[in-house]
Amino acid sequence: MTLLDVFLSTLEITLPVFAMVFIGLGLRRLGWIDLPFINTASALVFKATLPTLIFLSIIQADLETTLNPGLLGFFLLATIASFLLSWVWATWRVPYADRGVYVQGAFRGNCGIVGLALATNLYGDFGLSAGGLLLGMVIISYNALSVVVLAAYQPGQTLSWQTILRDVVRNPLIISVIAAVPVAWSGIQLPGWLLISGNYFASLTLPLALLCIGGTLSIAALRTDSKTATGASMMKMVALPCICTTAAWLVGFRGQELGLLFLFFASPTAAASFVMVKALGGNDRLAANIVALTTLVASVTITIGVFMLRTGGVI
Repeated sequence: MTLLDVFLSTLEITLPVFAMVFIGLGLRRLGWIDLPFINTASALVFKATLPTLIFLSIIQADLETTLNPGLLGFFLLATIASFLLSWVWATWRVPYADRGVYVQGAFRGNCGIVGLALATNLYGDFGLSAGGLLLGMVIISYNALSVVVLAAYQPGQTLSWQTILRDVVRNPLIISVIAAVPVAWSGIQLPGWLLISGNYFASLTLPLALLCIGGTLSIAALRTDSKTATGASMMKMVALPCICTTAAWLVGFRGQELGLLFLFFASPTAAASFVMVKALGGNDRLAANIVALTTLVASVTITIGVFMLRTGGVI
């Protein structure tokens, strides 16, 4: 296979995902979808279709292949290291009041939608089921670390750890993973009609979620806070994926596992980061700029990353 063949096949993996994002952006500008639609559709995805997708992917997976404690442990350690590195860098380069927003934007990726969609495109059922298991680690670690750094730079503003723990336990994605693993281990077979109906429902997830991401992007908002937003975006989309993926390769990850880790590390900043910043009274405009900028450049950085890893023969 020539380099051109590898590049074209890489585009077939990444472009369908980001095409849906830009279609969502176009539909919002045309007025064919509006904010109430986006809010309703996003809630449907988070509360129902995505948990269904994760549940079905796990119960139909070979857990001996997809449930890898080493992979989960490495991702957790890499997430904590990314968080600490971003925080250290922010203390040198970012104004005090914006450091918490910068750090969260730099380490918190949109693994639940963009990362999972790319993993599914690249690795099919393995990417979906292994990525679903990783999401449990993502939700817990991202929420806990975000609370720490945002509260540190917002005087007088705190989030109750009891509230955070309650939200994590009640998170539909966590519940779907916890419910699916024992079903998969037990070998229980769900009725065929139920699986087919569930798959129909779950198939709404990725296209609908990607359209909503595109619909929430605001290019006009990028005109402000450009320096700090650009710095956080470069950290999120270039520096940390390179560092973490290289570390994963050095400790022995190869093939599907390395590719999955890269896609999760390289995912653009999660929209949930904006929600948490706004709740604490931080610089929500900066948070929105980081989400928008990382999402816009992800189509380029992730495509280049996947191409380089495939050319090197490590994924």
